[in-house]
Amino acid sequence: MTFTELGVDGDIVDVLATKGILEPFPIQTQTIPLGLSGQDIIGQAKTGTGKTLGFGIPIIQRLGLSPAPGVQALVVVPTRELAVQVTEDLELATSRRDTTIVSIYGGKAYEGQIEQLKAGAQIVVGTPGRLLDLAGQRLLSLANVREMVLDEADKMLDLGFLPDIEKLFAQTPATRHTMLFSATMPGPIVALARRFMNRPVHIRATDPDEGLTQANIKHLIYRAHSMDKDEVIARILQANGRGKTVIFTRTKRAAARIQEELNDRGFNAGAVHGDLSQEQRERAMAAFKAGKRDVLIATDVAARGIDVDDVTHVINHTIPDDPDTYLHRAGRTGRAGKTGIAVTFVDWEDLHKWALINRALDFGQPEPTETYSSSPHLFSDLDIPAGTRGRIAPPRAPQAAASSSAAPARESARSGEERAPRNRERTRTRSGGSAGSTGGSSAAPQQAHAEHAPGSGTHDGAGSAPRRRRRRGGSGPAAPSA
Repeated sequence: MTFTELGVDGDIVDVLATKGILEPFPIQTQTIPLGLSGQDIIGQAKTGTGKTLGFGIPIIQRLGLSPAPGVQALVVVPTRELAVQVTEDLELATSRRDTTIVSIYGGKAYEGQIEQLKAGAQIVVGTPGRLLDLAGQRLLSLANVREMVLDEADKMLDLGFLPDIEKLFAQTPATRHTMLFSATMPGPIVALARRFMNRPVHIRATDPDEGLTQANIKHLIYRAHSMDKDEVIARILQANGRGKTVIFTRTKRAAARIQEELNDRGFNAGAVHGDLSQEQRERAMAAFKAGKRDVLIATDVAARGIDVDDVTHVINHTIPDDPDTYLHRAGRTGRAGKTGIAVTFVDWEDLHKWALINRALDFGQPEPTETYSSSPHLFSDLDIPAGTRGRIAPPRAPQAAASSSAAPARESARSGEERAPRNRERTRTRSGGSAGSTGGSSAAPQQAHAEHAPGSGTHDGAGSAPRRRRRRGGSGPAAPSA
């Protein structure tokens, strides 16, 4: 089966061919003909199996070669990263048409997005929050939307976007053509589809928990000590044939720490997480796609936007909370029919989570393999050369700035030591009525008293005056002997 046989226009077929996309995936084979005919669709397939073109080609072709200015198609996605990825795929397919696509999502300035809308963009790809924001300001009109797509609808459910989705649906014409695509299909999503779609056809290209993704991905489950994980990861990154690698963490702080640790060990790692600005996240993603960085550390928020065909390894630094998240993480490798490896670390306190995932996905491995950085099976499982260590660059030399900043601190400390006795002298003096005074005005009389009465104090030399003379300069008349 070819794209031409599915009814795809020649200009789109030719553009896809330039990128080596010659044959459609199963989900595309089933959805493109129905989408071109205007049939509402619920499409369910694994991540990495071509859902974007499954809905993108029909909406592009239904708009025509030269669509009139104004928003006529709306694609709603859950994350910024996925918005960027979908936009890139649609821009490829429309590169020989007079169709303009604009990405609408938070974290970037309004001005550029508003200018593209005013310029007459026909296809909008965006996240719910920014879409509703611009619609509320009457800068985005959805009144003429003919094509509407919900992508990764299950993730929108997880992020609590369903009320926003309903508001977006309410602003579009009831006669629109609607397509919903997702890797999993929980009950609330099915209910949403029944409410806002017109007799949709439910297409399932593969079983959500079995099939293509499971068949071409090797899953390795290790029980690793938290203090040894960095060393294990560093050795995995030196495996034979290792290409681009994605490491998933549970928290933003962990992602930042692992990036710093791997870079210190000599690897070229970037990170995508919520503590970074949108510009930083986009730069990190672009560098990873371009091959300038071959390791990307990410939190689950970024998982849906990582669509890179040559990812060979996925490493779960911490086990996901549920089977669906595991599938989405592992789905970053083995894309487009290629093979991949997914390594998951299970902490002792997370064994119950692995038991749940093992039962749901039928891995047949109730107990993760206890693994250390020196374990022989780690080297054999991942084809790591014997003798590999977890560092490919020497440790960083101490920062010059650190030493230079330490010097003033030492000087300050020394000067503080010199000043301290003077303060104590004034508070400890036992001379006259000014004994309790700590002010600067009492110092001169005390010094004068010491100079005119060098023999004052006790006969054993422990008087306050001799102590004061020794600390100030170590010179002066000595105390009289007994």
